[in-house]
This record gives sequence, structure tokens and C-alpha cells, in this order.
Amino acid sequence: MALNPQLYANGMAVPFENELFVLARDGVEFEVDKIPGCGKVKAKGTIYLSNIRMVFVASQPVGNFYAFDMPLLFIHEEKFNQPIFHCNNISGFVEPVVPETENRALYSTHSFKILFKEGGCGTFVPLFLNLISAVRQYNQQVNSAPRPSIDPLQAARTPVDEMMRHAYVDPNDPTRIFLQQPTPQSELRRRTYQPSSAERTM
Repeated sequence: MALNPQLYANGMAVPFENELFVLARDGVEFEVDKIPGCGKVKAKGTIYLSNIRMVFVASQPVGNFYAFDMPLLFIHEEKFNQPIFHCNNISGFVEPVVPETENRALYSTHSFKILFKEGGCGTFVPLFLNLISAVRQYNQQVNSAPRPSIDPLQAARTPVDEMMRHAYVDPNDPTRIFLQQPTPQSELRRRTYQPSSAERTM
């Protein structure tokens, strides 16, 4: 996880090299704990899903929180929940992206929940679960390192084209699938989770 990743003026996350955005889902409520200066945060906004990560962008900032970045390789124990009296949701845990100069022991695992409050989730949920499964399978084939040393950007090499061609689109789910990349400035690409001095000034 990375708090407040770089965004374009239109709210889209600035992509990494070889990152492909798969879908966007508006009207979700997002909950996450252990945010510095805020504790547990609950906000409404948009979820973006790519071949590398899931990014939540809040409609309105909550304290110093306006976006949250979750690398797919760092998400675990994800679960699709269908409670009787509340809306469908995905819950799980995500490990922090620890800067190379910092001690891993200073960072704790976050729990998160994505609540689908506006419309169905029959497109989003299968795509998310299939994509995260494909990313894990690809990572196991090419990397036997323990979780803390995994490079989250390695997920970019996961072949997702075939999965997208056969994606089921639920008419009750307002998820937008990207048939072409939505970023207006495609020449601007991040190379790492650690921002350079030039990126910090954007």
C-alpha cells in the first residue's frame, strides 16, 4: 500500500511503466485502517484496477487522505462478502510498500473493505479475483522470494489481454472497462514506488 499516490488533475493515478488500467468503478465506499494522522478512514469515491494495483481515489479528502494505492501482489485474504442486510463488499488485507531506507517493522498491515453501494458488482468482482489470481500465478512461476522482497511492479508482466477479451459484463454493474488507456499524458510514467525529486514537485 502507498498513501496518496500521484494523480492527474482528472483524478486518475499516474501510471507506472507497462501499467494497463483495466476498469474504474464509481460510487464505492472504501474503508481502511492505520492511516497516519487519521486512524481508520471511510470515504466514498472511485476504484481503479490495473494489472499492477488497485487505487482508491476519494471524492472528498478525509484529513490528509485522498487516495490509497494497493499493489495486487501485496493483497491477501481477500474475500467477497454478500451480507443479508448490508451491501456486497470485498474485504482483505494489504501489506505496506516500505521505502528501501526504512525498517519494515515500523509498518503494519492494513485491513480494507470496498463496499458496492451503487449498483451490482457482477463485472468488478470476477475481474478483480481473476486478475489477482493471474498475478499470483505469474509471480510464483518467476519468483520464489518471500513476500517482503517482492517487487510490486513485477505484476506488470502478467498477461491480462486474454482475460479482458473474455470478461463478462453485468448490465447491473456500473463498472467502466477500459478498451484503451484513459491517461491523457501517456508519456508520463512512473518507474518506482519511491518518488523522485522531480515527481514530488508535480
